[in-house]
Amino acid sequence: MITENISRIKSTLPEGTRLVAVSKLKPVEDIMEAYRAGQRLFGENYATELRDKASQLPQDIEWHFIGHLQAKQLKYYIPFVSMIHGVDSLEHLMDVERAAEKVGRTVDVLLQVHVAQEETKFGFAPDELAASRFSPTDYPHVRICGLMAMASNTPDEARVRADFHAVREIFNHLKTTVFADSPCFRELSMGMSHDYPLALAEGATLVRIGSSIFGARR
Repeated sequence: MITENISRIKSTLPEGTRLVAVSKLKPVEDIMEAYRAGQRLFGENYATELRDKASQLPQDIEWHFIGHLQAKQLKYYIPFVSMIHGVDSLEHLMDVERAAEKVGRTVDVLLQVHVAQEETKFGFAPDELAASRFSPTDYPHVRICGLMAMASNTPDEARVRADFHAVREIFNHLKTTVFADSPCFRELSMGMSHDYPLALAEGATLVRIGSSIFGARR
């Protein structure tokens, strides 16, 4: 079933969009089935779970951390993680910079932007992003590669599409202003199992899909 699900989802993705298989709370056996189906990019939400899975699974897996960033837990995955999706403040950006410097790495990150209606979601306010300074000299061990966002948790497709459209507009603005000199600023991570087709319509380059691949979490 996992193999078929991956094949079906990938058939819907446009060229240039990558699938992040969200494997949190799933056993390594399920991840290996996805791996044998050709999937190499996996997303995890919990630091120690990511560390433990990475030690048991093939080394060519590209691990993305997609959970809420906590400075004290960076040490568990900063030595090997390929990308951190949810850098939601300047403070956390500096936390990643310090952790990456300690292990002698440059780590790819996405800035999380808050456009959803729920106050419980994290992220930079759009105006804050536009006004912030992201000089490479301030963060020499961090490579800012784009934005990540979650849409409002609602069945109203018009609201969800509007959220994704807003993120795309913010991305385009930053790409031509704040990050105009940064060729690596090109990723837009948005869309999950229930709303990723709407995210694709607004230019998502990374979609984070879990339950539609692995089934509902128990």
